[in-house]
Amino acid sequence: MESHFATEAVEHLRRRSLRAAAVNLIGPLTMLGGVAWAFIQPYRLTFLHPEGQGFWWLLSQPPLYVVLVGLGFAVFLAPALIQDLEETEDAPRS
Repeated sequence: MESHFATEAVEHLRRRSLRAAAVNLIGPLTMLGGVAWAFIQPYRLTFLHPEGQGFWWLLSQPPLYVVLVGLGFAVFLAPALIQDLEETEDAPRS
């Protein structure tokens, strides 16, 4: 099935720049780093062994913060940055 919208979608995917792809990968790579950190240093996850730990110590989990920051970047910042990159690339050069 050939349509104008399908053709535009394919062209849009082909035109995505390397910079846009790199920006799009920052969030998932950051989340992967947080998960890797949690597996490499499981003693940092105090909810795995909470004996003698207070509420704030249990709330503060650095590897989980890294995962949350990566998720926030991927959901909230990356789409706007990619849109700005695409608008800049599509703008006529003077």
